[in-house]
Amino acid sequence: MQNDCIFCKIANGEIPSATLYEDEEFRVILDLGPASKGHALILPKKHAANLFELPDETAEKALIVAKRIAGVLKEGLHAEGLNLVQNNGAAAGQTVEHFHIHLIPRYQNDTVNVTWQPGELSEEEKGEILKLFR
Repeated sequence: MQNDCIFCKIANGEIPSATLYEDEEFRVILDLGPASKGHALILPKKHAANLFELPDETAEKALIVAKRIAGVLKEGLHAEGLNLVQNNGAAAGQTVEHFHIHLIPRYQNDTVNVTWQPGELSEEEKGEILKLFR
């Protein structure tokens, strides 16, 4: 736990929250600034600033928790879809430096905007990126 981290304090029960789920490693809470009805955050209790600092085992478990909670939200709130959003770094929209996953239920004609304008993959970029994995 990091003393100056608000999400560490919430995840470990030092700051009250609307908790949907809790186990030894995670707390899932309702977001105080929801994008849609049921918007929740999955918070690990151990601090990691982002995905790249998160132990692999914790990352695996986070996705299992996400699947369980997302299913309950989708069915219980009659959502027509659900976004999982996980930002890493300020350029990607991360505002709190504590790994977390947003669960955002989606409804027909909602105003949530988790989209981008599709670009075009050039042959040069494709070759450059493929080299990284060979």
